[in-house]
Amino acid sequence: MEKSQQLQQLKPEVRAYLDRIGYTGPLDGSAAVLAKLQRCHLYAVPYENLDILRGIPLSLKIDHLHDKIVTRRRGGYCFELNALFGWLLRELGYDVTDLVARFWRDSTDSPPKRRHQVLKVIVDGQPYLCDVGVGGIVPREPIAMNAYEEQRQGEETYRLEPDAQYGWFLTELKHGEWHRIYSFTEEPQLAGDYEFATFWCENAPDSIFRQTPILAIRTEEGRNTAFGSEVRLFKGTEVEVLTPENDAEFDSALEKYFGIKR
Repeated sequence: MEKSQQLQQLKPEVRAYLDRIGYTGPLDGSAAVLAKLQRCHLYAVPYENLDILRGIPLSLKIDHLHDKIVTRRRGGYCFELNALFGWLLRELGYDVTDLVARFWRDSTDSPPKRRHQVLKVIVDGQPYLCDVGVGGIVPREPIAMNAYEEQRQGEETYRLEPDAQYGWFLTELKHGEWHRIYSFTEEPQLAGDYEFATFWCENAPDSIFRQTPILAIRTEEGRNTAFGSEVRLFKGTEVEVLTPENDAEFDSALEKYFGIKR
C-alpha cells in the first residue's frame, strides 16, 4: 500500500500526531518504523513541566493530552508523553504494554520512588523498551530487551541488566563504567495506576517538578535544555549558556529553542 493511502486510512487525530512529530515514512508495524517514530518524537516534542509550575492540574486522558501536545504544540513530562506515544503506537497496530519505573540517575533516595512511565513494545516476538518521557539523555531509539546486549546510538551506549528485585536496569556506558538510569518491572500498569504517581509529582512539596522549570529537546546538533533560568544549547562537544534576564526573554527562549508559546 502506498504511503498516501496508508495516511488516508488513519484517524484524523493520528494523522495530526504524525504531522506534529514530522513523520512521513511507511507504517508497516516494523521495528525500523518504531525506531523512527520514537526518534521523530524526541526531536519534535519537548520535555517540560511548565503546567505543574503554574499550578495547572494535569490530565492523563488521551483527548486532553492530544489537545495539549498535538493541537497546542506543547510538551509534557513522562506520564503525559509516554501515555500519548503509547496511544499512537497502538493506533498504528503495535503491541504495547505500559510499565512503571524507578529513576536512579541523580536520585537522592535509595531505592527511588516509582514515578516514571515507560513502554514495552513487542515487534515480531522481540520486546523493546520505548521511552519519550525523560528530560535527560536517554536512548533516542528503542532498546531491544536482551540481557547485557550493548546497544550503541551515536556517541551513547546502553544495555539492559536483569535484576532479581527491580526487574531490569537501563544502564549507560560513561568513562568505561556502566551507570544506572532507571529500573522497571514487566508488571502491566493500568491508566489509573499512574494517577497516584503524577499526583505526587504535581503536589508533593519536595517534588523537583514543583521547584523550577525543566525542559529538554533533542536537536540535530545535540540537545537544548533549560533548568531554572538557565538555557543550555549543546552542539557536539560545545555548549552555549544563555541566561534570560526577564520573563519576556525567557518566553522568547521557550519559543525559539523548544517551540513552546505561552
